[in-house]
Amino acid sequence: MKRLSSARLVAVISAVGMSLSISAAAQDALKTLDAMVVTAESESDETNQQGWLPDVAGAAIFAGKKTAVIDLDAQARIVGNNYRQALSQTPGLLLAEESSPLVSLGYRGLNPHRAQFTQMLRDGIPIHADQFGYPEAYYTPPLDTVDRIEFLHGGAALQHGPQPGGALNYITHRPRTDKPFSLRTQHVVGSDDLYSTFSSTDGTVGKLGYYLYFNHRESEGFRSANSDYDLNNGAIKLLYSLDNGGKIILNADTYEENHGEPGGLSVADFNSGSLKATRLHDELSLDRDSVSLTYEIEPTPDSFFTASAWWTDYTRFSKRQQGGGFGTLPTKTTNQIEDQNFETLGLDARYRLNWGSQAQHTLSTGIQIYHVDSPRTDEVGSSPSASSGRLARVSDREVLYLPVFVENRFAFGKFSITPGLRVETFSQDVNTRFIDPALATRTRDEDGSILLGGLGMEYEDTENSAFYANVSQGYRPVIFSEAVPTGGGQVVPDDLEEGKSIEYELGYRTRANEWLTLDASAFLLSFKDQIGTLGNTTANVGDSIHKGIDLSASTDLLRDIAGTEQYGSLDWYVNGTLLDAEFTSGPSDGKTPQYAPDFILRTGLNYNYQDKLKITLGGTFLDDHFANDSNDAPYAVPAYMVWDLTAEYKIHDNVRLIGGINNLFDESYFARVRNDGIDPANGRNCYIGASFEF
Repeated sequence: MKRLSSARLVAVISAVGMSLSISAAAQDALKTLDAMVVTAESESDETNQQGWLPDVAGAAIFAGKKTAVIDLDAQARIVGNNYRQALSQTPGLLLAEESSPLVSLGYRGLNPHRAQFTQMLRDGIPIHADQFGYPEAYYTPPLDTVDRIEFLHGGAALQHGPQPGGALNYITHRPRTDKPFSLRTQHVVGSDDLYSTFSSTDGTVGKLGYYLYFNHRESEGFRSANSDYDLNNGAIKLLYSLDNGGKIILNADTYEENHGEPGGLSVADFNSGSLKATRLHDELSLDRDSVSLTYEIEPTPDSFFTASAWWTDYTRFSKRQQGGGFGTLPTKTTNQIEDQNFETLGLDARYRLNWGSQAQHTLSTGIQIYHVDSPRTDEVGSSPSASSGRLARVSDREVLYLPVFVENRFAFGKFSITPGLRVETFSQDVNTRFIDPALATRTRDEDGSILLGGLGMEYEDTENSAFYANVSQGYRPVIFSEAVPTGGGQVVPDDLEEGKSIEYELGYRTRANEWLTLDASAFLLSFKDQIGTLGNTTANVGDSIHKGIDLSASTDLLRDIAGTEQYGSLDWYVNGTLLDAEFTSGPSDGKTPQYAPDFILRTGLNYNYQDKLKITLGGTFLDDHFANDSNDAPYAVPAYMVWDLTAEYKIHDNVRLIGGINNLFDESYFARVRNDGIDPANGRNCYIGASFEF
């Protein structure tokens, strides 16, 4: 397994030394920065309690849109990036679980594989391998470093683009300002030889704040073989406060991960309780380095500006034995080796201005310039475990992407209306040369522009309650694997078009009082000209309609009964999605899109006693559904329900105990099916550890 390189560790350690050696001068500036951060944290806390984003935040407008905020501090600490727990209070998202650290999220019946239909961001910066040509999110930040997760439903394509499945944004921690130095180190062991550690140090000295962390996770996995993984992630964040009130934020991040792919099971094997591996040599590894520089400032009380520039180098390497079918052993002694690289340069700038006689209206506008160079090589290895072989295919892929958006919130008392436009200009060049067997070079050079529109409306019934409505367009670009033929007999027509979506939402949300919140909405998502295959031809194969209801509610049972928090808080939450999704044209006409169960229900309890004791019990319930659009019997996913129990206890000012049991009642189920078979979910497993904080 790969380990974090010594050079990278030296760089991180050197940065720590640099941060700690800075003089403790400029206390007045520090006090000013403290006040600014305390104010921001107070606003964040209020937003987290409500469970949705405010009408205007930073440079963005959220009025008239359905949003959700996941406050990770509100529940016991999550170990190992367990997204079943992290997303427990967010309707509309489906998790296709697997044995590796990778994450696959679906949205209202859209394909969940690597969250490719949902825009994935970290602090507003895209984290897909390539958001236009290869929108698969192999990297996700460790949840230990995430302050909160913000999710924007319909309307996300206007602000972030281009995917139709909303936008999920990880907001990571900034340096603390109440002391010059703090240290946290957490160590957890568990079932299947799990070892997870997260260590961080942060503080503010003078005008400079620093935050560094290192995360390592490893496990042998629960399958009989080849389900082990090893992950290392280190980062440094520096925040410098300028005299004009602005901030400069430098973030450098390095990530390495390697895992085995044990292969899928047949239906009979799963029903017998088998956890055997059908692929003993398949592996996938990731190597990602990223640097970003952000400037943000509030020039006046009614304006805000932020700009981020980033560079990312992302390598995806896999080797997979050839041959075999659904749940069967490979039939060939050769393997397929893929080596893909994504080098990205990006710039994103956004500005918000409150205007009008009483600054009641709000303008938000932004521009992004994004370029990715993505070479790929395919080789055929002479053995099942080969890491190199004879060259079979070489691809040169390049994307230049320039979107511009503008939105304006017109406020008239309690009512507001927010129209928005986004213009996407892009250039995609794909050149693939087949070497073995020798075939003609296949190319696709496409330049174009796409206009997207949206309209949001909101009526504030009370200070903490509002009706909202939104209609917004989105689209699905033609990705690299669809742009040119990938096999000798495959055909890609020149008139292949991007998929187009439009989503309607009507809802009501309220924080009726300090102990009850509610958000309910009805939605309709129309997704036309979806790309698929007809025989050997890649084509626009059909349309689908996804309609339903999202509901989320939470109440503090102890506050309700006792009227105080002297016994702590006991938050009972319930949320769910009722979904009716169907293809309305094409080869799957009348069938249900993949990963579109009739209902998803989540419920649970979060107990918190003065932040000394936290206990979370959460359950996830899914109706039966299919894992492919053809609704073939082997791809049927039976209904299941899974419960998780986690807890943390502060036994000393500097020590917390952490423990949990995932899949508490040992449910036998699976949430993901691929072409090689059923990917079974883990049974009951547990972990225990401690966090030391100074």
